[in-house]
Amino acid sequence: MKLQDKILTAFQGMVVRKDLAFLVKGGLPVPTYVLEYLLAQYCATDDENVIKEGIEKVKDIIRNNYVHRADAESVKGRIREAGQHRIIDKVTVILNERADEYQATLANLGLSGVPIGTQYVKANPKLLSGNGVWCIVNVGYISGDNIRVRWEIQTLKPIQISNVDAKVYIDQRSKFTTEEWLDFMMHTVGLNPDKLNRREKFITLARLLPHVENNYNFMELGPKGTGKSHVFQELSPFGVLVSGGDVTSPRLFVKMAGNKEILGLVGYWDVIAWDEFEQQKGRNVEAVLIDTMQNYLANKSFNRGKATHEASASMCFVGNTKHTVPYMLKNSHLFESIPTSFIKGAFLDRIHLYNPGWEIKMLKKDSFSKGYGLITDYIAAILHELRNVDLTSKLNEYAQFDSTLSERDHLAIRKTFSGLIKLIYPDGNMTDEEAYELIDFAVEGRKRVKDQLYIIDETFMAEPAMFKYLCRKNDTEVTVETLERLSNTTTVPDYYRPETQSSIKEQDVDTVPVTNVPSHEKCPHIAHLPEGGLTFRMGQTGVTYKDLFASYMADASEITIEDPFIRTSWQVKNLMEFLTMLIDTREVDDLKVHLITNEEETKLPELIDRLDDIKDDMLTYGIEFDYKFKDFHDRCIKSNDGWMITLGRGLDIFDKYSPYSVAAVRQDKRKCKDFIVSYIKEK
Repeated sequence: MKLQDKILTAFQGMVVRKDLAFLVKGGLPVPTYVLEYLLAQYCATDDENVIKEGIEKVKDIIRNNYVHRADAESVKGRIREAGQHRIIDKVTVILNERADEYQATLANLGLSGVPIGTQYVKANPKLLSGNGVWCIVNVGYISGDNIRVRWEIQTLKPIQISNVDAKVYIDQRSKFTTEEWLDFMMHTVGLNPDKLNRREKFITLARLLPHVENNYNFMELGPKGTGKSHVFQELSPFGVLVSGGDVTSPRLFVKMAGNKEILGLVGYWDVIAWDEFEQQKGRNVEAVLIDTMQNYLANKSFNRGKATHEASASMCFVGNTKHTVPYMLKNSHLFESIPTSFIKGAFLDRIHLYNPGWEIKMLKKDSFSKGYGLITDYIAAILHELRNVDLTSKLNEYAQFDSTLSERDHLAIRKTFSGLIKLIYPDGNMTDEEAYELIDFAVEGRKRVKDQLYIIDETFMAEPAMFKYLCRKNDTEVTVETLERLSNTTTVPDYYRPETQSSIKEQDVDTVPVTNVPSHEKCPHIAHLPEGGLTFRMGQTGVTYKDLFASYMADASEITIEDPFIRTSWQVKNLMEFLTMLIDTREVDDLKVHLITNEEETKLPELIDRLDDIKDDMLTYGIEFDYKFKDFHDRCIKSNDGWMITLGRGLDIFDKYSPYSVAAVRQDKRKCKDFIVSYIKEK
């Protein structure tokens, strides 16, 4: 069964085609979850005719009920003439103590001071948060003399699902493979999974961690246009996106009104996201805000006025970077773009995960989903329910961390691990390999914070943390490194890092592979070449055929490439780049290169033509190239002087890249797939 069919079957009535909201929205400043709430009532089907009719109904509702600011007066007139009218608007409520009543403000309609029944406020306390809640409201008009307020709220219903059964959601997880579930989640957040690799999907999903974990401290910095703030602005009625430059301590925590303490945003929302969290000229952050924030991030509580208040809101900081990652690693640090007042160890040490936003490509038209995903309001309600589940202790089943990690390091890793389980394996069914994948991602996200703290605050150097752990399942030790360090080994400054490793070490193939790329001299001949294994991470850059193979192929007079997948245009290009590497790094006169590969019989003539062209071209450089076809699976490169290099993916180690990019001509600028290389010297 195809993924889209599975989705429609498993979550009938709870899904919507993700491109429909864009078709309806136009230029309206309405959150996606508002539109999908309406679309779900009329378009939760794969019947194109029903979808077309449903879209028209939703457009009619928006046309007749959504209040445009420019049309506010005409809508008021309609309400007066008809006596009442249903509208869609953002509603904010305050308590008027003098009048001893709650009063509502309808943002687009331009009304304020409208009495609202206590029952609505008790049922929806976020109305008091000061940030507004989108609602369907029946507004009435009272005619006659001596009327203090002519407007009245007859009924009010927030645009969100009132009740969900998390157990039903969890039970459906077993119907999907892990890869299918990741793709399903990408559709749900509105992105096309075909445009993202597995690591990019994890980075995107990490943006949901604050929605599923209480008091989760999250930061993501990266280039503009990569969707960093999308899930905080559009996904959930339980989260609020505020401009980083407009946040004050009273608005965020507690506002004093005489002797009365009025709770701020942290008291009403699951997630508070600071958008545009970057240094801006002319904007200074008040010291009391930073002090209160530090206390809240660490202790889940804050002191303002006479009382100590507790809250569970997660805090997110999202902003743009000013420079590339290699520039920041070489010249400053990865926090350089945030407001200067926040670049201090006491604040940054409280961040649980630094999400590498620079690894996500800029969103284009084909980046967005056109498939079915969960209604944003439904998934938001599910994530809200799962906040009550704590899985942090589950980490102890898999890993024992080095004693140099601080309690904050441990807490950050545990919370990220717990959140990822709830997002990807809500039923708890995951393999050991999948569990360690989550652990490594969690550790890397925390290590990224700590690495920068060593630069920003030298006091952290007194007790450096070694981000390694013992796998309880197989008693092997794993050292975790950030991908940007692995990809920029030549630009990372030479400050103290306790877990820094040397280049490839001499070892047995059976030992745990190191993660460093071997570094060779320009002359590829090395007197003693090490045996061993190398592991490369998805998304890693800085990897070339020269680094991987040149030294081991330097003295061979015959080289045999065994790879059953030299078929597609890019795989043939990989072969050509390997041969070109040989020409660039050694003498190739009288060198023989044999290719053993495979192909479907119907496509064989086309491949033979391509390989014959390569054969003719190689002769001009002195290489005798030949090929034959065989049915096999294993991939390796052998030399007649005794080296065998086994390759999990053969030569096909690079992820997709644009033909109109530097990566098209520079292997070291390409992102890799995850793969393993082993070097074996045959005796």
